[in-house]
Amino acid sequence: MRVLFISDVYFPRVNGVSTSIGTFRADLRHLGVQTVLVAPSYPAQAPATDADVIRVAGGRVPGDPEDRRMLWRSLAGALADLERQPFDLVHIHTPFVAHYAGVRYARRRGLPCLATYHTFFEEYLHHYVPALPRRVGRALARSFTRSQCAAMRALVAPSEPLRQVLREYGVETPVHVIPTGLPADRFEPGDGRRFRELIGVSPERPLVTYVGRVAHEKNIEFLIRVFVRVRQSCPQALLVIAGEGPAREGLKRLAAACGIAADVRFVGYLDRGTSLLDCYAAASAFVFASRTETQGLVLLEALAQGTPVVSTAALGTKSILAPACGALIAEEHEEPFAAAVIRVLTDSELRSTLAQQARVYARGWSSVTMAGRLAELYHDVCRTR
Repeated sequence: MRVLFISDVYFPRVNGVSTSIGTFRADLRHLGVQTVLVAPSYPAQAPATDADVIRVAGGRVPGDPEDRRMLWRSLAGALADLERQPFDLVHIHTPFVAHYAGVRYARRRGLPCLATYHTFFEEYLHHYVPALPRRVGRALARSFTRSQCAAMRALVAPSEPLRQVLREYGVETPVHVIPTGLPADRFEPGDGRRFRELIGVSPERPLVTYVGRVAHEKNIEFLIRVFVRVRQSCPQALLVIAGEGPAREGLKRLAAACGIAADVRFVGYLDRGTSLLDCYAAASAFVFASRTETQGLVLLEALAQGTPVVSTAALGTKSILAPACGALIAEEHEEPFAAAVIRVLTDSELRSTLAQQARVYARGWSSVTMAGRLAELYHDVCRTR
């Protein structure tokens, strides 16, 4: 089987969509499913090593220095070059230029088309178009989603809560819940001591760590305010924020205003094969409070390293935060969330129990299993053409 992937984002741009695409492509290849990916090019991109990734010239996205907008003419030309290549279906991963080009290509070739709904746009609109009344933004997001989903033969949702959201929107296209799994290399033990040496932190200092996009919708402001309370009981604790994004400077100002600028360390993007695993392994507690996650893959990555998690349970993270998973679930209120973090930092027996639970639980999220479910969906969709 041969599948055309098309996405408005991919590595070296680091986010959940890029990670999901890369993980599925690697495992699908071992299952006999070849994928060809069409994605934007980036200014500082390394030389191509994968002949099945076709890069399309892109332009800047206003207000977002990291992302690239694929130019329609270049994208149309890239897809035209694929006209004679055999494909069984088209899989769209993002709802922007990629969606419309992918639908157009699939119709022209008479191919079935499906999409993964990676992003909860209702909340994103509120953060990125603040002048738009929330009620209006919600209605626009839902109408936009219904329209795009209606063009698909099938949909993939990374979590059951997101499938329920699509049903509440009135989406009638069949929705299949297939999370992104963890590849085997995510379970390789990171070197926490090495990471602490890298950032100049002693082995004894408690580290409270966030990994992910440093963006407004991730609710990192809340984590900084929580950390103010944590330090009242654990004055030696350090908050580590790993990732990049448009909220970074604002978060630095917030930390300074809260009087904890010296105790909040922004470490930027980390290499997924080495320093990111080390970062997870070095953490005394991993914290997360995003309201917009369609799955929350970083939670699983932290758990795979045996790192206790303290997180709210909202949207897609609800499907991960199960009993005995190695996590404490906290309300999105500063006092109870901070109390949960303090428990993890100060109770070594609890920390050890959560770490053991985490490693066992994460093993149940194998990426090979998830890729097998996606391959089965591909075959089902093609059989019903």
